[in-house]
Amino acid sequence: MAVVRMEKSIFTSQYRVFIKLLRETRRTAGLTQVELAGKLRTTQSIVSKWERDELRLDFIQVQAICRALDTSLASFAQEFERRTRVGRGRR
Repeated sequence: MAVVRMEKSIFTSQYRVFIKLLRETRRTAGLTQVELAGKLRTTQSIVSKWERDELRLDFIQVQAICRALDTSLASFAQEFERRTRVGRGRR
């Protein structure tokens, strides 16, 4: 079993990749922040804060966002894994 050091995720390069992927997925879905907020029954301000690293997301929220963007959580996670493994080699 691998031992991994846990850092506050919001300060890691992986979290920046996560946020960038979230924004790109929304744009690819053809939605504005306002439209995504409407689908999630939240405000554009909240979506903006997610996309600017000002408000942290939990797993359940990410699942809801993926559904609102008509993408699967699995494909989102797979793309995240692909982007964060670049230059690290495959295991």
